[in-house]
Amino acid sequence: MSIDLSTSRVQRIRHEIKRRDLQVVRVESPSPQFRRITLSGSDLPGFISASFDDHVKLILNADSEQAVRRDYTPRHYDAVKGELVLEFSIHGDGPAASWAAQAAAGQTITIAGPRGSLVIPTDYDWHLLAGDETAIPAIARRLEELPAGAKVTVILLAEASERRQFSFAANVSLLWVETPEELLAMLRAWQLPEGEGYAWCAGEASMMAAARRILAEEKGHPGSAMRVAAYWKRGLANHHENLEG
Repeated sequence: MSIDLSTSRVQRIRHEIKRRDLQVVRVESPSPQFRRITLSGSDLPGFISASFDDHVKLILNADSEQAVRRDYTPRHYDAVKGELVLEFSIHGDGPAASWAAQAAAGQTITIAGPRGSLVIPTDYDWHLLAGDETAIPAIARRLEELPAGAKVTVILLAEASERRQFSFAANVSLLWVETPEELLAMLRAWQLPEGEGYAWCAGEASMMAAARRILAEEKGHPGSAMRVAAYWKRGLANHHENLEG
């Protein structure tokens, strides 16, 4: 792998892309509309996920002309056990959600990547994590990785049934909202803490575009200290975009 040190605080790491054929070993339901699927197999050793912001390509019907590729966050990787955990929102009716809804131990699936990692340091004075249900796996992983004493604000849009407990040692303020309008209003009312901070947001495209405008234009937070990603877009089957500018 090669490391791009063009930024002083955030590192972009490139990985060799490897395609892996894996087996489902466990399926769990952390909440009614999520499936936590544990994968393993002889292709898994050497897997690298250096950041909570990483994505692997889940490839359905990998050996056919109708192959479908979707991005998912590596929720957890245990090199000792040889297990990779992915979490799927099954709220929609897309092919990956449909596969996850019926997944069972013994089934096989193909993944590729991550092709790179954006490694965001944990020693910022404060952290903001915001998004909708699709951001829950990444946010849950980040909370587990942040050290004790880290100051974190989390703003999450989710139905009441999807509001799960998180594990963390950091100093976390967790705010749940029910609508995109509430999330944006909460973000607009939120006061940036003193010191150097990093804002990470992910979710539906139009909501994320508005969130970025609030952070950059209304609050003056620098683009070098934020990452805002559109994980999905209403009306489109496959959309993933990092919002810049």
